Amino acid sequence: MSEPVLRAAVVGVGHLGRHHARILSSMAGVSLVAVVDVNGPRARDIAAGCGARAFTDAREILDQVDLVSIATPTEVHGEVACLFLERGIPVLVEKPLARSVVEADLIIRAAAAAGATLAVGHTERFNPAVMAARPAVQNPGFVEVHRLGTFPERSLDIDVVFDLMIHDLDLILSMVSSEIEAIEAVGVPVLTDRADIANARLRFASGCVANITASRISRDRIRKIRFFQRDAYISIDCGSREAEAFRLVRHPDRRPTIEGGPIPVQDSEPLRNELEDFAAAVRDKRPPLVGGADGRRAVAVAEQITERMAACTRI
Repeated sequence: MSEPVLRAAVVGVGHLGRHHARILSSMAGVSLVAVVDVNGPRARDIAAGCGARAFTDAREILDQVDLVSIATPTEVHGEVACLFLERGIPVLVEKPLARSVVEADLIIRAAAAAGATLAVGHTERFNPAVMAARPAVQNPGFVEVHRLGTFPERSLDIDVVFDLMIHDLDLILSMVSSEIEAIEAVGVPVLTDRADIANARLRFASGCVANITASRISRDRIRKIRFFQRDAYISIDCGSREAEAFRLVRHPDRRPTIEGGPIPVQDSEPLRNELEDFAAAVRDKRPPLVGGADGRRAVAVAEQITERMAACTRI
């Protein structure tokens, strides 16, 4: 017997949410039944293109869906997510999970109390280049990250740490098996009232140091992360979805040689991978690849970085 089709909805169909709607409307085993956005014309436009119904109030669809993807501005993530989670409806919340650890905990508690699946949209975890290179990353000693983007034509209710850097915070936290011991950070507001460019230096108990730069006011788009470890170097370009690795090979009777090159990557759309994992987690009643605890940890580090930035500004 075929499994029942999951009825899906997207709440918030702006810059990113419209892609959630596009993908969910084409996924096997899923039927996009509703699109919700406070901008009525936008909701109707996206819904028409996806064969779904348009709504302006999420409360109108509570009895019509089996799972929901939330891509609203971060400031209302908690309110919207809890609306569904408290009724036991599985939810994927776009990154960042929330504006603060306090809000993240509210969302996590709502999911736990109702036994509802909670996934967090840290899409880079599903980047095929990251997935291909991950096995090569083992106990790195230094991590260098550059995530630079042009000024976005979308809502800027959060600073660049919560907007862009949090992608790499989640990746690093998932690939460095150690606790953070110290954080240094600086951020500068350039085109908005919030930090538009920031640099953070994380020192882990293992001795690993991660240096992370994020900007949303650059001329070029760069999304690269590099890992340096004993006898090896791994580079991931999240933008082009390419990766390479080199390692030092020691020989008993001659000088060491350097071997490596491009890592084979089976290209795919990260957001589609993420949404397929979410739907599979709901269907199979298993945890998603990126859950509430992962989202909370990234928010907690982002919050500490913004606090360090504020302290630096006051000095």
